Amino acid sequence: MKKYTYSAKTSDNKDKWYIVDVEGAVLGRIASKIAHRLKGKHNPLYTPHVDMGDSIIVINAEKIVLTGRKWDQKTYYRHSGYMGGLKSITAGKLLEKRPEDIIRFAVKGMLPNNRLGRQMIKKLKVYKGDEHPHAAQAPEVLEF
Repeated sequence: MKKYTYSAKTSDNKDKWYIVDVEGAVLGRIASKIAHRLKGKHNPLYTPHVDMGDSIIVINAEKIVLTGRKWDQKTYYRHSGYMGGLKSITAGKLLEKRPEDIIRFAVKGMLPNNRLGRQMIKKLKVYKGDEHPHAAQAPEVLEF
């Protein structure tokens, strides 16, 4: 009798849709739980080189909470590619302009920095307010 470790395939993944309401949740704590689900680590068939995660819909992104003085002190950077093209924005101003990006950046930093991570982040849908266009997928409510 052969003994071997089963290696999951992408076809083994039954992609489920979950909806997460982040109203009043602390950013880092909820982002790590979302990244855990996107990676598929909750799945018994978890395989590191295969995307076994679920699709996550995040609502009420503008009601996320940061602890301490992070609204003023936490800074997000981007670069235009030109000399002197470094732009920065604080978390408080980013919340006013694009609250979805705060959650997306936090979760993306917790995923692998390779092709697989780029594939996983596409399954994260973040929305301001409590309405989303994914009713056809019949998402289940996920409580953390």
